[in-house]
Amino acid sequence: MPATRTLPTAEAVDLIDLTRELAEKELAPRVGEAEAEERFPREVFRTLGRAGLLSLPYAEEHGGGGQPYETYLQVLEEIAAVWSSVAVGVSVHALSCFGLAAFGTEEQKKEWLPDMLGGDLLGAYCLSEAHAGSDPGAMRTRAVRDGDHYVLNGAKAWTTHGGYADFYTVMARTSEDRSHGISCFLVPADTPGVVADPPERKMGLTGSATATVRLEEVRVPANRRLGEEGQGLKIALAALDCGRLGIAAVAVGLAQGALDHAVRYAQERETFGRPIIDHQGLAFVLADMAAAVQSARATVLAAARLKDQGLPFGCEASVAKLVATDNAMKVTTDAVQVLGGYGYTRDFPVERYMREAKVMQIFEGTNQIQRLIISRALKKDDRGALRVRNQEN
Repeated sequence: MPATRTLPTAEAVDLIDLTRELAEKELAPRVGEAEAEERFPREVFRTLGRAGLLSLPYAEEHGGGGQPYETYLQVLEEIAAVWSSVAVGVSVHALSCFGLAAFGTEEQKKEWLPDMLGGDLLGAYCLSEAHAGSDPGAMRTRAVRDGDHYVLNGAKAWTTHGGYADFYTVMARTSEDRSHGISCFLVPADTPGVVADPPERKMGLTGSATATVRLEEVRVPANRRLGEEGQGLKIALAALDCGRLGIAAVAVGLAQGALDHAVRYAQERETFGRPIIDHQGLAFVLADMAAAVQSARATVLAAARLKDQGLPFGCEASVAKLVATDNAMKVTTDAVQVLGGYGYTRDFPVERYMREAKVMQIFEGTNQIQRLIISRALKKDDRGALRVRNQEN
């Protein structure tokens, strides 16, 4: 059964209804075949783009949906409950637009953001490198100033939409300073020298293309640098706080989809003369699954509401990502157990849910990195203080 939601506006209710309709009519009939064939569903993103679902958290003045994160993340959930690869893609597209929307000049926003948010273009985010892992300060991709251009050389690993994106938001080193030597660039995919390797062969999310993107003497106009030179790491980390909320919401949706399927199966499958949901041992497993989904959702929305109110939310985003993705791994594993031997076959989607849940604990910062971020936040002097928003201000 669909999740019960408390939404902030009537418009948000309509958005959820629209998303559920699209998920049922456009996503559900395609997901099984596309994932089995490891085929990237580019046409699905055009459909979502035309419906306005690729631009929800950005300002209306630049072509966005003007929706709070509280609403945007619940839309992501609804998509993920049916097709996680697509939900991840929507989150990554939003992430790829962040640098321009948050740090671009007004001239840059007016020139490029409407097309990026309009629905026809799809973005990718290039931060990770094969040798650097969770340490962006160790990146080797370089951008060297050459007159009114920068020349980029390097390779970006694990790029979602690599080879299919229309534009790449690229972090590259412009000096040797570890913290202030990285800059951010908006690079059109058809720029000479931008080349994508064949997609990675992954355990799950096989309908999502993940590839290394190589930059070979790529000349980028200087006006495509976002923010100041050396501000790239700040942009990247701010974007990741938002991206972690996106992945956390995807994990909640994935877990909800697994729970829904397990409950339906348990209501229909009979042993010893009654549905297996009536057997306490299995009923308690389902109850724990439901509790895990609902607690993860509450954690994600609590962080989203902090962001919507303009309050610090970085630590809470890490908590949400940690809780939601660990819970998704447990819930999807239990869904396989509920279906028994059938759950281990590809005749039912729960084995795919379990494979997809695993990577949620890895990308947008591994859950070990999230624990590091949370523990460091606990050391700060102000963490023990109650943060209260003055509603009169």
